[in-house]
Amino acid sequence: MLLSIDNLDVRYGGIRALQGVSLNIERGEIVTLIGANGAGKTTLLRSISGLLRPAAGTILWERADDGAVELQRLRPHEIVRMGISHVPEGRQIFSPLSVRDNLLLGAYQRTDGEEVTRDIRRCFELFPVLAERQSQRSGTLSGGEQQMLAIGRALMARPRLLLLDEPSLGLAPLIVRRIFEIIRDINASGTTIFLVEQNAHMALSVAHRGYVLQTGRVIKTDLAANLLQDPDVKKAYLGG
Repeated sequence: MLLSIDNLDVRYGGIRALQGVSLNIERGEIVTLIGANGAGKTTLLRSISGLLRPAAGTILWERADDGAVELQRLRPHEIVRMGISHVPEGRQIFSPLSVRDNLLLGAYQRTDGEEVTRDIRRCFELFPVLAERQSQRSGTLSGGEQQMLAIGRALMARPRLLLLDEPSLGLAPLIVRRIFEIIRDINASGTTIFLVEQNAHMALSVAHRGYVLQTGRVIKTDLAANLLQDPDVKKAYLGG
């Protein structure tokens, strides 16, 4: 088990945003979490990456070297060092900086300069449009290009687990298809992916397994192919 979440509670003041959430992610999987706006999907990702501190429960991470560690005890930069990168909703790139400088910031904790340079080249192979625009201010990129940059920046930390929050948000259908092709490619290269996505059909089409989150609680989990055929999921999230 790469990541195991057990009985997680997260509160905003008196509001319980997550209530007893438990889920697991195995090495090499794409796991998706679907649910309506306000269900708590982003809250869960922010809890994994250390941006929110849970009120209760554990987030257990399998270290590459010796056993496991509870992530809820760590700070965000320590979690990145453990091998988890987070692509936030809305991209949140550094708009005044160039494409190349944004990528370099993704590797800010690394000291292996030659390998960082190689990884930038790999990003440009994965996202050729970024190679063409590497000296351009990131704020001038299109929405799809900014999403590619945000994913590339996260990959520069060499994560074992990539957290993706609404990667299709606000993008044209053609660009959405390309983003999901890239997600498959990243997974095929060995990176485990936890995908939060409102486009439930696309998410379940690319994932191995899925969880359904409703008002802070996991109400269903199954193979993604089975969730695509589930009558309740179809009615609530797949347009019938």
